[in-house]
Amino acid sequence: MKAETEERTRHTGRWVAVGIVGVIVLALLAAIGWYFLRVNPSLQQVETIETAFPEESLRPTEAATDGAAPINVLLLGSDSRAADGSLLTGLGDRADTILVAHIPPDRETMQLMSIMRDSWVEIPGHGMSKINAALSLGGVPLMVQTVEGVIDQRIDHIAIIDFDGFEGLTEALGGVTLQNDIAFGYQGYDYPQGEITIQGEEALMYVRARSPFPDSDYQRTYNQRAFLRGLMEQLMTRENLTNPDRMADILAQVSPYMATSDTFSLPTVIDLGPQLASLDSSDVRTFTMPTLGVGMEGSQSVVYVNWDGVEEIRAAFDEESMTTFEPAPER
Repeated sequence: MKAETEERTRHTGRWVAVGIVGVIVLALLAAIGWYFLRVNPSLQQVETIETAFPEESLRPTEAATDGAAPINVLLLGSDSRAADGSLLTGLGDRADTILVAHIPPDRETMQLMSIMRDSWVEIPGHGMSKINAALSLGGVPLMVQTVEGVIDQRIDHIAIIDFDGFEGLTEALGGVTLQNDIAFGYQGYDYPQGEITIQGEEALMYVRARSPFPDSDYQRTYNQRAFLRGLMEQLMTRENLTNPDRMADILAQVSPYMATSDTFSLPTVIDLGPQLASLDSSDVRTFTMPTLGVGMEGSQSVVYVNWDGVEEIRAAFDEESMTTFEPAPER
């Protein structure tokens, strides 16, 4: 089990580290006039979350530091676009992936924590509920406030991606190769155990599937990570990174399916990129927010949070460095 966990962490670290290199390359290329003109139409298609954060009085106090501050990015995955074309309309009924990327002040590691969407938590002003209900009850600002309450840290940036965008992207890449943990069938597609290559609707069904598994969202969350690992490894190949036109075409494929807070600007990326350039696979840790399993609250099936485990994560997130942090096994 330990070897398997280390292998998953190593693969995840690879796509994140390579992805960082890709972001830096894109940022530098975007600074060149002609290339900026090439990618600007795609950038204009990225939807902006106009009201992304709760009122300042409702947020954790900004950490006082003489040097760099921790950075937390909230990533939300939506399983379909709303009828009006916005990623934000009705997001509470469609978002099924919640992930926090935490970068400590020393910038020597990165932690990627998945939060099960059925996690039973306190929604500010609404009592106990599934964490995903925050989106229905108060949109992105309430989700940010809820997650900030869980991790006891401020969220600095937000990004939302519609999984429908993966369909065309996987076709443009000629498919995504990944390691599938458990063989299953879904919506007419069969996914054998082991290395598989998927694209188009087949890829979209892979990241959406939950009903084939006895542990439902637990396995779907893991499958989504496996897909993202494969996607990023193929996106950020040398062939793609050294071809500006190819990168511009890839950006054009995914930008209509993204929304970000206005804090996630090009200058921010340019500033952060060099700080993370030295990370390698061993510096990136992935884990799921600790849970105690599933249960029922009334008619709802929920995931109970292991708050003792969360307290350990909060303490680790408060440290200047997390180089010695060892997350619990994902599964």
